[in-house]
Amino acid sequence: MDRFDAHILNALQTNARLTAEALSETVGLSPDACRKRLAKLRASGVIEAEIAILSPEAVGRGLLLIVEVSLQNERMADIDRFKELMQAAPEVMQCYYVTGAEDFVLILSAKDMADYEAFTRQYFFANENVLKFRTSAVMDRVKTGFALPVEGD
Repeated sequence: MDRFDAHILNALQTNARLTAEALSETVGLSPDACRKRLAKLRASGVIEAEIAILSPEAVGRGLLLIVEVSLQNERMADIDRFKELMQAAPEVMQCYYVTGAEDFVLILSAKDMADYEAFTRQYFFANENVLKFRTSAVMDRVKTGFALPVEGD
């Protein structure tokens, strides 16, 4: 990855809808060179996805929660089952398998507290392997995103 790739990636993290023409002005390469580099970055997996970030309030899911989950058993099969369960749960926006006191940290959305309670009943209380969970409600989204600092050669 060189400095041109780094410039392209940094620009796309701010606005994934930039055209090759717009990128060429920012990066200092021709539009065709930007298209080729974009194709290479996508094919190699450096660019995993191009997604839209929605306003939780605008889609009726304004309650954001951070949940720490501890499992009873930490066998790989149990961990994998919980990972699959969280991947399939549409309320879960992000799920991290972590080190430390808890096994997983989740970021999820709910319509309201009753909706979250229904989620806990379905995914935590009904799951014999969930030992405990601790929830923090988000009061203000101070910074959100997935941008990573990218440096080129």
